[in-house]
Amino acid sequence: MAAKFTARFVQSLEKVEAAAWDACANPPTLTQADGERFNPFITYAFLSALERSGSVGARTGWSPVHALVEDESGRLVACAPAYLKAHSLGEYVFDQSWAQAYERAGGKYYPKLQVAAPFTPATGRRLLVAGDAPAGARDALIGALRGLRQALKASSLHVTFPTPQEAQALGEAGFILRAGEQFHFVNEGYASFEDFLGALSSRKRKGIKRERREALGDDVTIERLRGAEIRPEHWESFFAFYMDTGARKWGRPYLTRAFFDLIGDAMADRILLVMAKQGAEYVAGAINFLGDDAIYGRNWGALIERPFLHFEICYYQAIDYAIAHGYTRVEAGAQGEHKIARGYRPVVTWSAHDFDDAGLRAAVADYCERERAALDEMMAAQEAELPFRKEETM
Repeated sequence: MAAKFTARFVQSLEKVEAAAWDACANPPTLTQADGERFNPFITYAFLSALERSGSVGARTGWSPVHALVEDESGRLVACAPAYLKAHSLGEYVFDQSWAQAYERAGGKYYPKLQVAAPFTPATGRRLLVAGDAPAGARDALIGALRGLRQALKASSLHVTFPTPQEAQALGEAGFILRAGEQFHFVNEGYASFEDFLGALSSRKRKGIKRERREALGDDVTIERLRGAEIRPEHWESFFAFYMDTGARKWGRPYLTRAFFDLIGDAMADRILLVMAKQGAEYVAGAINFLGDDAIYGRNWGALIERPFLHFEICYYQAIDYAIAHGYTRVEAGAQGEHKIARGYRPVVTWSAHDFDDAGLRAAVADYCERERAALDEMMAAQEAELPFRKEETM
C-alpha cells in the first residue's frame, strides 16, 4: 500500500523542531556518492539565523513559506526551504530578463516561489528527505511545492542550485532545467600546497608563488580561526569588511550584523574565518562554511587595497586548508573565470523552473536550450585553459 502524506506550510522555522528539520536536511545515511555528506546551508541553524536576524523576511522581499511533508503518524519526512519573492535579488541564477519580457507582454512575474538557501550560490540538497522516509516522499514534496505556488498565485516555482540527482528528478517531473557554471578546486589527493603547485605548469606555478608573496608583503599576516577561536572582535572586524564590499558592489548587503552573532553561537565549528592582519589591526577577511567533504567560500572584504590579497584570502588559503584537512573540494562561489588560472575547474550547476503560463514556459525552455549549447562550448574552451601540466590532464 502506498504511503499517505500530508503537506503543510510554515512562515517561520520556529514552527518546526530543529532535530526534525535537520534529520531531513542532512540524514546520516548520506555518503560521498550522494555528492556531499553534510551541507551547512540547509541546516536549521543557518536558515533560522537568517530569519531571526532579519536577513530574510517581508522587509527584504524573502518571505519564508517552508514546505513540510508528514507521514500518517505526523512525523516530518520531507521539507524544503521556500520563499515568496517580490524580486530576483540574492539568487545568483538570473531571471530578470524573463521577468521583464513577461511583464512587457502584459504578465505579472512577481511574486514567485523560490526554493533556495538564500544568498548562497552553493549546490546542495533542496528537496530534503529523511533517510528513512517512505517511498514517494520526494514526489509528495514536489507536488506540495506546486500546490503552494498555485495557492499563493505565484507565476512560477524556481529551485536553485539543487544537486544533479535532484535536478534529474525535477526534470522528470516536468520542470525546465537550466545549466550554469562555477569554478571549484578539486583535491586530487595532494599531500600539501606545494604538491598541488607541482601539478601546475611551470609558468602558472611561478605566478601563484609571486601572487602569494605580493599579497602579504612584509607586513600582513594570516590567521585561520575556527570554533571557539572566533571571538566577538573577529565578527566585528569581519562585518566591517562585509559591509564595505557590499556597499561598493551591490548597494545593500543582505546579511545583518546579528546574523553573524547567531551563526557564531550555533555553528562556529562549521565556520573557517580567514583574517588578514596588518600590525595589530585586522584589515581583511573571508568566511568559509565547512561541510564534511567541501569548503564553501562565501563572503569577503578588505579595508586596504593590496594586489592579490583577495586571491590569497579567498582562494589559496582555502586550498591550503582543504589539502591539510582532507576536504575533497573548495567551492568559491559564483562566477569568476580568473579562478581557472588558480587551479579551479569549471563545473556545471543546475536550477529548475516551473511556470503557470504555457507561453512563458515555452519561451524559457527555448532560451535554456540555446543557453546550454553556448555554455557547453564555453566550458570546453575553459577546460583547455586549465593550468595543469599536460600529463596531468591526459
